[in-house]
Amino acid sequence: QVHLVESGGGLVQAGGSLRLSCAASGLVFTINKMGWYRQAPGKQRELVAVMTRGGTANYGDSVKGRFTISRDNAKDTVDLQMNSLKFEDTGVYYCYAEKGLSDYFGQGTQVTVSS
Repeated sequence: QVHLVESGGGLVQAGGSLRLSCAASGLVFTINKMGWYRQAPGKQRELVAVMTRGGTANYGDSVKGRFTISRDNAKDTVDLQMNSLKFEDTGVYYCYAEKGLSDYFGQGTQVTVSS
């Protein structure tokens, strides 16, 4: 089992920045991908950014050029730096980890961008 705990959400004005952090615990030694998904009200959960253990990053189209994912394999943490935030970035952001054939999500942290 993998346990994920997010921090860093909050309220920010459009154009501002926020940084999310996630720490993994439990059976973390075979985690491959770590990253972030989000879900806006009335919408499906979508990819924000994920990074492999080797450092390859993949971003959702809507956040490319604005968000940056970083990962510390030694500490089992993953961060998301969000710049130039837009109203449509509002939602619950979930930390994600892939371990073998299993996907794990944290409980989520709310990000609200005021226009």
